[in-house]
Amino acid sequence: MSGAKAASRIPLSYVAVLVPVMGALNVVGGTINNALKLPIFLDMIGTMVAAVALGPWWGALTGIITNVAGAFTISPTMIPFSLCNVVGALVWGYMIRYGTWGRTPGRLIVVGIVCGILVQLMATPIVVFVFGGATGHSSDALLAAFAAAGNSLFVSSLASGITGSIADKMIATFVGLAILRALPSGLTAGVELPKRDATGNLVLAVGGVLVGVVFILITIFVVKPALG
Repeated sequence: MSGAKAASRIPLSYVAVLVPVMGALNVVGGTINNALKLPIFLDMIGTMVAAVALGPWWGALTGIITNVAGAFTISPTMIPFSLCNVVGALVWGYMIRYGTWGRTPGRLIVVGIVCGILVQLMATPIVVFVFGGATGHSSDALLAAFAAAGNSLFVSSLASGITGSIADKMIATFVGLAILRALPSGLTAGVELPKRDATGNLVLAVGGVLVGVVFILITIFVVKPALG
């Protein structure tokens, strides 16, 4: 594939710079999200960039660095969720860098949805079996509401986090796309991304973020009130 050929030409100097910088971006995003108590995470934008620019496994390394560093700056609970960052990196890397799912905005929305679902499927057993359903995240209240409605802890954890996870990965996908456009073109040579100028990139990023916000609003104003 063209993306695979491009990956083999990436200088290690780019890797040495981009992986820690994108890891730091993740930590900053997670810190901001934690301070604002949003029902998302914002700690995988750098993972998306690294996975598409360098390859899925470099993205996975970026994610692991994020969660280890975040354990010291945000919350110790972040370490087990390294697996979620790895899953996200593999989805973005293989669907966009090595696949054709980055070709159009519509396909990128699909990537965001798939990534959100798979990451939440990975997060759910961690929340349930490692933390007993409570991690200190804002989604804990929604989980408790699902459980009070008679659902199992596993189902409650999955249901309480799915819309927030999709929103988060949608935002990461489109903000990450804007960042990718600002990087040296050699990093995305052969990778199929929407053709846009600077203004178009901004519009696309904002549009993707708005789609993510819609999922957040569904969580806050539809799902949560429905559960009482």
